[in-house]
Amino acid sequence: MGKYFGTDGFRGEANVNLTVEHAYQVGRFLGWYYGKRCQITPQNPEGRCRIVIGKDTRRSSYMFEYSLVAGLTASGSDAYLLHVTTTPSVSYVVRTEEFDCGIMISASHNPYYDNGIKIINGKGEKLEEDVILEIEKYLDGETGEIPFALRDKVGRTVDYAAGRNRYIGYLISIATRSFKNKKVALDCANGSASSIAKNVFDALGAETYVINNTPNGLNINTNCGSTHIEVLQQFVKDHGCDVGFAYDGDADRCIAVNEKGEVVDGDKILYICGKYMRENGALVNNTVVTTIMSNFGLYKAFDREGISYEKTAVGDKYVYENMAKYGNCLGGEQSGHIIFSKHATTGDGILTSLKVMEVMLEKKETLGKLASEVEIFPQVLKNVRVHDKQLAQDDSKVQEMVKKVTEELGDSGRILLRQSGTEPLVRVMVEAASEEQCEKYVDQVIQVMKSQGHVL
Repeated sequence: MGKYFGTDGFRGEANVNLTVEHAYQVGRFLGWYYGKRCQITPQNPEGRCRIVIGKDTRRSSYMFEYSLVAGLTASGSDAYLLHVTTTPSVSYVVRTEEFDCGIMISASHNPYYDNGIKIINGKGEKLEEDVILEIEKYLDGETGEIPFALRDKVGRTVDYAAGRNRYIGYLISIATRSFKNKKVALDCANGSASSIAKNVFDALGAETYVINNTPNGLNINTNCGSTHIEVLQQFVKDHGCDVGFAYDGDADRCIAVNEKGEVVDGDKILYICGKYMRENGALVNNTVVTTIMSNFGLYKAFDREGISYEKTAVGDKYVYENMAKYGNCLGGEQSGHIIFSKHATTGDGILTSLKVMEVMLEKKETLGKLASEVEIFPQVLKNVRVHDKQLAQDDSKVQEMVKKVTEELGDSGRILLRQSGTEPLVRVMVEAASEEQCEKYVDQVIQVMKSQGHVL
């Protein structure tokens, strides 16, 4: 991770540690960097740099959009605006319409007062680390001045809502069956999915119930969406829905709820889709890519079914890197970032919903029955806000306690400490035979962090 960019972009509180000046400078750099590499193509006969921008529903997203546009056009790039849309839609438009890169303005599942700048390369993938380092050098004034575009070289702004509409059409085309007679609940988190998800499910014939789809700039992720799944759980039970899907702010993740109102997280979705794809000869390398945060129960279920798996660092960026390197076609995270590489290069919450629906319809089973084959180990994860993530995690006393917990758990569980890629947090996670054990061991580690003065 860099100084400004974490595992999923440059993220921080708007106008505190992510400012309009940062956004302007990022725009200046990207317009100049990709402008130098532009070539004349049938879609770009003038050989001008073309960068597409999407945003979520946060109030500050408009402010950052205008700042990025000013920087891009000042460096000679044309800025194409998708307006409110999802992160995976930006990725889709970039890779299918020959844009030089894409920018998504979003802090994903974070509170409304945070925001972020996610950059996607011309292949629709998360930006390469070497380019991120160059951006950071420019932000710190370590590189020379970037020339301004002059006269007819100044960039322009183009309304490109049509790109989002094409993405909606693409999602609809992926479905294998009609959703007629299926009652589906969608929690749009008052975020990006609000402009897309209902259109897709309505077009496929579902009886669609939508909640939390009235964004006002301040209510994104507030007691709703994939990080507050209890809202959708209750709604599904109250309205007798067949299934529910909850998205996060930029809709690159999805958590499902079965017909009984029980949560089906990313691990169970990976199992359901992985097993189905294996049965249909579509699971390349007979392998599913997971992260180190996936549950023991998932691996036991995969072992039982004879499905192989890989483990990566946390972040769908690292999952996709593994998939691209080895040709694996399914991967994701417990948090709901699921990648189907045949259709996408990033996690896509709405696409994940369609794939879960496909398994339910083709196998003629409820989501509850499909998910019941995975027995999840009790897991407790607590986020500890600290002064310095690295110092807190590497503290010798903390590591001594981690070692002690590891020895006591033996083969019946595990402990994991991980720094957040986007916030000043150390995540402490324990899996064990009982939730009481998990709580005990997590609290022991947190207590040492407190005694060592790391906790805010």
